Order: sequence, then C-alpha cells, then structure tokens
Amino acid sequence: MNGQQQSSNLHFKSVSYAGIESGPRLIVLGAVHGNEICGMRAIERVIDDIDKHRIAIERGRLTLVPITNPLAHQRAQRAGDRNLNRNLCPTTHPVDFEDHIANWLCPLLAEHEVLLDLHSFHTAGKPFAMLGPENNDGTLEPFRQAAMEESLALRLGVHRFVDGWLDTYARGVARRVKALGSTSERAALLNTDPRYGVGTTEYMRSAGGCSLTLECGQHDDPAAPEVAYRAILNALAHLGLADLPKPQPVVGREALRICEVIDKAHPGDAFSRIWKSFDPLCAGDLIGTRHDGTPVRATDAGYILFPNPGAAAGQEWFYLAKASLRAWNDA
Repeated sequence: MNGQQQSSNLHFKSVSYAGIESGPRLIVLGAVHGNEICGMRAIERVIDDIDKHRIAIERGRLTLVPITNPLAHQRAQRAGDRNLNRNLCPTTHPVDFEDHIANWLCPLLAEHEVLLDLHSFHTAGKPFAMLGPENNDGTLEPFRQAAMEESLALRLGVHRFVDGWLDTYARGVARRVKALGSTSERAALLNTDPRYGVGTTEYMRSAGGCSLTLECGQHDDPAAPEVAYRAILNALAHLGLADLPKPQPVVGREALRICEVIDKAHPGDAFSRIWKSFDPLCAGDLIGTRHDGTPVRATDAGYILFPNPGAAAGQEWFYLAKASLRAWNDA
C-alpha cells in the first residue's frame, strides 16, 4: 500500500449520538479532502455543543466524522495516495490508503439515510450546494428522493445550487478513455474507470439514501467554518433530530447544471486569467491556452466552476455550467 509508513499511526474516527425517539439517520463528513478543514472545524464545534448540552439529539441518529481522510489531512493536501472522492467503493484487495477508507466509510454511509458532506474550494467565490439528479429510472444514477434533497438543500443557508455531476463525468471519462487508450498505470486506470465520478454523495444515493455536498467557501476563508456549522444546525432542525429553530427555505435561489468537464492535458496548459467559480462566460471567451498554443474557448454562454490552476495533467482543470431548468420542491 502506498503511504504505508505515513499511515501506520492513523485511524478512522466517527462520533455518533442517538436520540430516545425514532427519527432520520444523518451522517456529516469533514475533510474528505485533507486541506479542506472548514467542515472539520464545524463538526468539532457541534460535538462540543452536544457534549456540553447546548444541543440535544432528541430523535434519530447523528454520526459526525471530523476527518474522513486522515492521511490527506496529515499531509495538509487534497489527497493521500489518491482522491478519495472518486472511485469510492469497497474492495477486497485494497491498494492505496483511500481503498482502506472506503472499506470503513462505505458501510458506515449505508447505515444512514441522509449525508451532508462539507467541502471548500480553491479560488474565491460564494458558498453553494451540490445535489443529485432529478428523479429518474436511468442506468447511470437512478433516483427517487429528489424532493427530500431539494427540501434540505434550500435550508442549508446558501442561495446557489448545482447539479449534473455524474452524467457530466461519464462523458468526461469517455473522452479520457479515447485520449489515453489502454494503460496499466493505476492513476490512469482510476481516471478512466466508468465509476470515476462516484464519490461520497453518489455512493450514498446508490445505497438508497440522499445526500448533499456543501461547498462552504474558499479553503482559507474565515467565514467557511461558520457556513458549515450553520448548515449542520439547519439540517438537524429541518430533519427533526434536534429541537432547534426550523430554517425557512431560502429566497432568490440560483440553480445551475454542470454540462462539461475539461481536463488539463499537459503541465504547460495555463489559464488566460485568474478565474473563480461562477465567473460568467460568453461564447468565444478565452479560458486558457494549451501548452502547444491551442486556445481553449467557451463554446456557449455559461459559467466556469472549480478552476484549478494547479491540476495535474490528466485531471480535471475546470468545469462548465449553465442555468438549470430543474423544477424544485420547496416543501
């Protein structure tokens, strides 16, 4: 296993609370990516609140995981041996540290009904939530709990919402397979796996639950832990686990759908400017330039998401999104 020496002193930790009365089973994750610590700080604060009786879990079950990827957190970087939030599934033959996390985490997720996964992002921008698909019977991500996800998303305290993750990734993987061809190198094998887009939230849905990713702000934004903390309290109140003031659905939401993922093909690929998530794009706008001088332009009007100037070759460089026509449930 890669990282064996570094991981020998690490362990997995979750803290659970059960109410006297029956109710939903909620799990909250922090530091799925090791350098995204706003969720960890918020979770630690909630644990302190509960242990000191400032919050009481009256119903259901709450499980809190402050540091989901301890190796990545120890290294203060996004990944340990690889990105935990890709290719997430149990395996009988673990190769890297993230495989061992998956063997612990996936059964834990399956014990719950709702997941709130707390993240942050590279460049400046406002917090937003990512949710799953609308109800469908398709083969990629069949789903029947869109109304529950939408209702919770509207009460997390953010106004911007994004969907369209997994089908966009399926198209991105198809392009990778075509570009890379056959290979035995592990990183390339993972990146061209049809399950590449499956992370914590997608796995949770496949296990019968519903799930949301909350992107709480830029990594070092001092407001991000407060965004995460408020979202946890709102989820506890909305789901009825704790007797806290019930949050109302936000007014003035902005809904976007991811439509394309663009990979970095070479270390010399460079952005044309410093982009931040949700910067608007017009058709023809220059986004970046490939190492050979080929311009990368927006084909349509929309928005750029998750621009990552430090992306490795063969990894996601940025995403494109458009306004979503999704019909929301406000209940």
